[in-house]
Amino acid sequence: MAAAAPAAAAASSEAPAASATAEPEAGDEDSRDVRVLQSLRGKICEAKNLLPYLGPHKMRDCFCTINLDQEEVYRTQVVEKSLSPFFSEEFYFEIPRTFQYLSFYVYDKNVLQRDLRIGKVAIKKEDLCHHSGKETWFSLQPVDSNSEVQVTRSSSYTRKSQFQVEEEDIEKLEIRIDLWNNGNLVQDVFLGEIKVPVNVLRTDSSHQAWYLLQPRDNGNKSSKTDDLGSLRLNICYTEDYVLPSEYYGPLKTLLLKSPDVQPISASAAYILSEICRDKNDAVLPLVRLLLHHDKLVPFATAVAELDLKDTQDANTIFRGNSLATRCLDEMMKIVGGHYLKVTLKPILDEICDSSKSCEIDPIKLKEGDNVENNKENLRYYVDKLFSTIVKSSMSCPTVMCDIFYSLRQMATQRFPNDPHVQYSAVSSFVFLRFFAVAVVSPHTFHLRPHHPDAQTIRTLTLISKTIQTLGSWGSLSKSKSSFKETFMCEFFKMFQEEGYIMAVKKFLDEISSTETKESSGTSEPVHLKEGEMYKRAQGRTRIGKKNFKKRWFCLTSRELTYHKQPGKDAIYTIPVKNILAVEKLEESSFNRKNMFQVIHTEKPLYVQANNCVEANEWIDVLCRVSRCNQNRLSFYHPSVYLNGNWLCCQETGENTLGCKPCTAGVPADIQIDIDEDRETERIYSLFTLSLLKLQKMEEACGTIAVYQGPQKEPDDYSNFVIEDSVTTFKTIQQIKSIIEKLDEPHEKYRKKRSSSAKYGSKENPIVGKAS
Repeated sequence: MAAAAPAAAAASSEAPAASATAEPEAGDEDSRDVRVLQSLRGKICEAKNLLPYLGPHKMRDCFCTINLDQEEVYRTQVVEKSLSPFFSEEFYFEIPRTFQYLSFYVYDKNVLQRDLRIGKVAIKKEDLCHHSGKETWFSLQPVDSNSEVQVTRSSSYTRKSQFQVEEEDIEKLEIRIDLWNNGNLVQDVFLGEIKVPVNVLRTDSSHQAWYLLQPRDNGNKSSKTDDLGSLRLNICYTEDYVLPSEYYGPLKTLLLKSPDVQPISASAAYILSEICRDKNDAVLPLVRLLLHHDKLVPFATAVAELDLKDTQDANTIFRGNSLATRCLDEMMKIVGGHYLKVTLKPILDEICDSSKSCEIDPIKLKEGDNVENNKENLRYYVDKLFSTIVKSSMSCPTVMCDIFYSLRQMATQRFPNDPHVQYSAVSSFVFLRFFAVAVVSPHTFHLRPHHPDAQTIRTLTLISKTIQTLGSWGSLSKSKSSFKETFMCEFFKMFQEEGYIMAVKKFLDEISSTETKESSGTSEPVHLKEGEMYKRAQGRTRIGKKNFKKRWFCLTSRELTYHKQPGKDAIYTIPVKNILAVEKLEESSFNRKNMFQVIHTEKPLYVQANNCVEANEWIDVLCRVSRCNQNRLSFYHPSVYLNGNWLCCQETGENTLGCKPCTAGVPADIQIDIDEDRETERIYSLFTLSLLKLQKMEEACGTIAVYQGPQKEPDDYSNFVIEDSVTTFKTIQQIKSIIEKLDEPHEKYRKKRSSSAKYGSKENPIVGKAS
């Protein structure tokens, strides 16, 4: 029996088509507009019991990476000299392509040689739902070449072989195809394998199909997997089918009425937070949607008022982890990014780029350290940062000022005899939950491109503690600080002066004393994104690595620039108003992955990002900031113009109209980057996942309405906030009706999607053995 199996048809060298947008059958209007969007958020908490070195120095310098298959998309800071490193790093990103495995690798940093992979946690995409929203300890698995399926560039091979088999052996035999990377001067690298049972050729003598590459059968087998240590993770993977806007009208209308519902606990938005297993799942899309429609201030005010009813001590105002505080935390992250950049970034850059020691804990002092010099260094940074913060009121976003005004008014009404509560209500957010958090974690707020080293993190921690205490001490007018550490108490005595208290109060007055203020800094460019990428030299030939140079890119609301290094003068500038399109570039153009092109009034700028997530983020933000430009292109060339023709369509004219339609932009607010249909779809999904609890809440409303006697024992509804059972019941009925109607187009799309992609096609490749 002869078997011809071209490798291009028999095996996919990477996960199938990396598109975040569905491509349904032509002519199906509903399906064509459905967007399939994936995202991942969570936290890398800590590792423990890692293998020690065999020598006298047993400790390791560890970091952790997140990989989509074998492509690294996130890296933590290095935790030095520990076998139980505590990372505590949160992550969030959109996933722009399909993938098989989400993997977490724990590395030992090596200065002179290649970093050592200690172990990994690999989770199949279909298994991610089992771990959603839960902190879980995972045992680290060994890493070896047989257990890894590598991401490679698309390649094509045609190879024919003939062999004879006996009829009775057909059921037992299989064809195994291994894919290797030719290492030339170094060892060849195993990329993955597929297995095709010979019996599939009985009815299909020219069998052609796409397969997902698999590790070898013995790739993960080890008798010592428990010895490598373990990793604690919190993972939440979501995949949303975003329908056309008209489907979401009723649900959006109901949600946007929430601020006007009396009592607020009977509103659709509040009910969602009550029934979700994790309130944060509800807070993220709710805040974005309400913010997009200017409804967040009244909603946040209403839920904060509900908080205040249960607050008995003015000194603990807004210190809990309630719906109100979570909403405000998320709001400040969304709208406060530019405020943090103009306020903190210059000083944080100075601190991170300096090697000054600020350690004042006698136990942690290094040999040769002078504690008095360190105190002076620390005081210099605290004073500089504090002075910048208290003079920054005109840069504070208007929506933050409006909410602070409401909080201040409500706090004063709740505690009329406390003259300081009007300040502590605001400082508990702006100092404790905003500035102090950004100082200690600048990378999370995009204030620094990389994680600081251990000494810098320690310096930032000491500064953050002092700033946080200055804010609360000044607002409460306490006579002494709240530090537990003796050395911090001694250090803080330097700041116990009336001038600091008055500066804090003046700043809090300025950001909360009037309900609305003129939008400040509207003439200033808004900083949107920055990072290191590779750009191709323009006007060069295709040959030679020197065409691509590492540059520092910076995007504001006015211009895209690149620089040799951060802080240096711009080498090249593209005004945002000149951008005509931003699109992906075919990998075959330069044999490089993760490339995109910025098409503007001069020659296109070709850029290579470090991974698929970063490329997607740059394309997205560039599209959003330029989507209202005049003369935007409707068609573009997905490849490059080289040697007299376009590689994509072979047209010879350099100014020939593009051969592919430009990607349609998603309606969004440029400043706060919100896709309201996507947020509403996320809310629909949360309601769907929580229908059982919604049903229990509905039953609880009925029970409360019918039974008017004293409640003797805790019931199912004792965990719900139900102030008005009748109004809450009516809202739940509306929610259920809307969700049922939305279920229909979702189910219709799922059925079409599952039936449209043939098993063995590039969109639906064979996993394992074909049958």
